[in-house]
Order: sequence, then structure tokens, then C-alpha cells
Amino acid sequence: MKVLDLRAFEAGAFYVMDRGYMDFARLYVRHQAGAFFVTRAKSNFNAHRVYSAPGERDSGVICDQRVALNGFSAARDYPEHLRRIRCKDPDSGNRLVFLTNNTALSALTICALYQQRWQVELFFKWIKQHLRIKKFLGTSENAVKTQVWSASATYVRIAIVKKELHLNASLYTCLQIVSVSVFEKTQLACALQLDNPRTEPPADDNQLILFNP
Repeated sequence: MKVLDLRAFEAGAFYVMDRGYMDFARLYVRHQAGAFFVTRAKSNFNAHRVYSAPGERDSGVICDQRVALNGFSAARDYPEHLRRIRCKDPDSGNRLVFLTNNTALSALTICALYQQRWQVELFFKWIKQHLRIKKFLGTSENAVKTQVWSASATYVRIAIVKKELHLNASLYTCLQIVSVSVFEKTQLACALQLDNPRTEPPADDNQLILFNP
């Protein structure tokens, strides 16, 4: 959250964030800068309704309200009204509560904006699963970017080799093979050629069979 204090907010831009980053004083700074935000309300969110817009229950929007924060500290940090949208997730059936300072867009658009935030979570999950970045070797911005770009470049190069060699193995398997044979002097084409296991001996097998007559 402290990093948010170091950046300048662009007027007219939307900042979509998890509810863990919700801080009313910081949200109000963005509001004063002319930027918009969309976040989820915490379970202990305390506010009273000032106005209710016509509902759209058929579309999943339960209520669209203007609210004022309760409590001295919260009302001091964000003295203006917030927009609270309560909707029902059609997939899981869960009821979600969103907070925003934008009053022009429809409630469904606000919900769709927050849904796009999940793509960021999926991207980080993809990085952990495919780029095999367990920990960062450095903590500076340059060190993090260098490690991510190096891992991404390696991933793309192996994907190109897999396509050129027409390999049936998954990309994850190819990366596993390269990781364990990185110090071996073996041609990449040979290292990635997986032998098909044979369940039966070849026809010209001349070994003696011990237990069968």
C-alpha cells in the first residue's frame, strides 16, 4: 500500500484493486486527482444509504446505492459519498459488494471492470507454474524485470523448438527436460525426443525366457 503513495494517478483512468488495498484516505487522494477506482468492500464495511438507484435484479445487480461512511475516522478520510453496488455472481451464486467513485458507468460495467482484475491473478499464477520463478534473485525493479524477461524468453524459445520439431510432449515436459540437462553437452533436438515406451519385447529378441516353457 505504501507504494501507492509514490505514484501519480492519471485523471480519468480506472484503478481496480483487491479489497486488501482499500484505505479510505488513499482512495480519496485518487478521487481528488480525478481518477476512478473500483474495489470490493470488506466484511466490516460500515456506511448508511443516502440514495438508491432503480434496481436491475434480472441482470444480477441487487442494488445500486450512494452511501456515506459511518465512524469519525472513515468519514474524515473520505468525506464524500461512495457508490455501493451489490450483485450476484451468476457462476458461483455469491453476493459481491463493490465500491467506486464513478457515477457515470452502469452497475454492470463496474462489475465487469472488477472481473477483469482476475486476469492479473491468473497471469501471476501462470508465471509461477510455467516460468518456474520460485523466488526473485534481487529485489530492485531492474532485477525483477530482468529475471521475468529472461524466464519468458526461455519459455518462448522452447515453445518455438517444440513447434519446429513437432514434439508431442507438453511444453511443461520440455521445460523439465531442459532444466535437468542444462549442463549436458547434448543436442537440444536429441534431448527433447522422448522415446516411446515398449510394453512388449521386439520380435527378434533372442533372450531366454526364464519361467515360460
